[in-house]
Amino acid sequence: MGMQSSGRVAGPTNPEFVLQSGSVKAGKMPEGEKMRPCKQEEEQQQKEQEREGLIEFYSSYQELFQFFCSNTTIHGAIRLVCSKKNKMKTAFWSVLFFLTFGLMYWQFGILYREYFSYPVNLNLNLNSDRLTFPAVTLCTLNPYRYSAIRKQLDKLDQITQQTLLDLYDYNMSLPQRDWSSSSTQRRSSRSLLHHVQRHPLRRQKRDNLVNLPENGPSVDKNDWKIGFVLCNEDNDCFHQAYSSGVDAVREWYSFHYINILAQVPDAKDLDESDFENFIYACRFNEATCDKANYTHFHHPLYGNCYTFNDNSSSLWTSSLPGINNGLSLVVRTEQNDFIPLLSTVTGARVMVHDQNEPAFMDDGGFNVRPGIETSISMRKEMTVRLGGSYSDCTEDGSDVPVQNLFSSRYTEQVCIRSCFQLNMVERCGCAYYFYPLPDGAEYCDYTKHKAWGYCYYKLLAEFKADVLGCFHKCRKPCKVTQYQLSAGYSRWPSAVSEDWVFYMLSQQNKYNITSKRNGVAKVNIFFEEWNYKTNGESPAFTVVTLLSQLGNQWSLWFGSSVLSVMELAELVLDFIAITFILGFRWFRSRQKLSPPRPPPNSQDNAAFQDEAPAVSAPHRFTVEAVVTTLPSYNSLEPRGPSRDGEVGHE
Repeated sequence: MGMQSSGRVAGPTNPEFVLQSGSVKAGKMPEGEKMRPCKQEEEQQQKEQEREGLIEFYSSYQELFQFFCSNTTIHGAIRLVCSKKNKMKTAFWSVLFFLTFGLMYWQFGILYREYFSYPVNLNLNLNSDRLTFPAVTLCTLNPYRYSAIRKQLDKLDQITQQTLLDLYDYNMSLPQRDWSSSSTQRRSSRSLLHHVQRHPLRRQKRDNLVNLPENGPSVDKNDWKIGFVLCNEDNDCFHQAYSSGVDAVREWYSFHYINILAQVPDAKDLDESDFENFIYACRFNEATCDKANYTHFHHPLYGNCYTFNDNSSSLWTSSLPGINNGLSLVVRTEQNDFIPLLSTVTGARVMVHDQNEPAFMDDGGFNVRPGIETSISMRKEMTVRLGGSYSDCTEDGSDVPVQNLFSSRYTEQVCIRSCFQLNMVERCGCAYYFYPLPDGAEYCDYTKHKAWGYCYYKLLAEFKADVLGCFHKCRKPCKVTQYQLSAGYSRWPSAVSEDWVFYMLSQQNKYNITSKRNGVAKVNIFFEEWNYKTNGESPAFTVVTLLSQLGNQWSLWFGSSVLSVMELAELVLDFIAITFILGFRWFRSRQKLSPPRPPPNSQDNAAFQDEAPAVSAPHRFTVEAVVTTLPSYNSLEPRGPSRDGEVGHE
């Protein structure tokens, strides 16, 4: 109201308040007492600031980085902040710090790459113990002429004799056979002659080989080529040519021989072996062995085969190493000429293999020479590979996508042959005679499958080029037992002892001596020593090794420990948290600075808001308080007449 007023209100404590020009003035008090509450308040605020809270955070990146460099245990970090007044030193230590940091993680990358390549260490162990003797397979190298197909084979020999006469003017002498004129024999002869004429053996020249019609000749400028042509139903032909006439005749004869064998369903089950006419003497570990110690099977090309110590209930064990404690055999190597066009070698074929493994005579066997004593010393060697991530080996072949057609455990060669046979059945509609027969399939025979020869040779070319993928699918077993062989040769029997040796053989084994030098051979198979070698694999880089290498690199470049790594991780997390908090504050500040959107009826409200400040604007006034010392509690009692309510007005 524009009126000045001053009043004094007196109570029991006689406080005085002066109101003047809208202000209240208090009485004066001592300067020390006036500053005491302010100091207490400042001390209290300082204590609250110094008090550590449950969760504290930095206000800037600079504060975070300075705290980290000042308190971390990583060597060299303190130099980044203590030399901040010297820009040259700061720059030098910054470059050095980040350079060592980069080099350390470059080494980390090398260590991780080496760890995830799964390297292995090769462990070589030498063991000494009594050894189980391996299985030994011995073949006659003389294909047997089955009685069930003897007449067809004789007819094939006659056709071959006429072919050699036409091609090379060579008159091959064959033993005279008793050919009767029965209708069955004539039908079989006509049938065989028809199929042989479809695949004849011809001399060819290389220049006209491509444009050659079926079974037509081809020419080479200098050398004649000999071979045969195989065609399918679409008259697409495959030319099988050889530079050697011997190889061509044997391959051509073998092709027709397989077709004849396939026509007899139980040809593989025929037991035409004659053990006594092939094995003259058998001795193991100074004891005589007999028929109970071997099993027999017939190989179409290698003849009668006998496997000693083949997975029986009582396996042989060598008591001592040496030639006198192994297997010793005296075998007949004289050629019987059962099928002379298939067998051109005199002697015997021997192979050493593990039990439960088939004898692939083409792969691991070698020939025994007639008139020679062959001494084969063995050394056992086992290889154990790590599977899983360390190699692609398989434990038992159950994880290999190829069915095992052999009645044996998994080996790489078993898988490869099974893979070829399964592809043969799928592509050609029949199975190859030399390999086991899959379920529901039958062996190839040109009386039933006219184009199987063309399909087989095309498939064989793809197999050797690994187009079929058999070598990729068939993985190595994780555990392999091998026998390292070394052979020595000597003449047997010697010149001074051959008379009585052959005399004894003729008396005991009824051996008809026709060619002493090429008639018999001796084979000794024994362990060279009891020691056998085990090649094992162990992981070269384990988790412990990796951590140790990482720790070595960290100590080399920064001289710190695991806790230093945690400090660095804490720095990264704090950096992320500060980034999130600062981003959130920036977003909130942007929201506060942006004007609010007016409501729908904003015109009336805007007018009201413009007038409101003029009506309700408050008067500014100043309050000055004069505080006097309060009386004690006892002085609050009235001492005289009450003067409450006395107010002076001017």
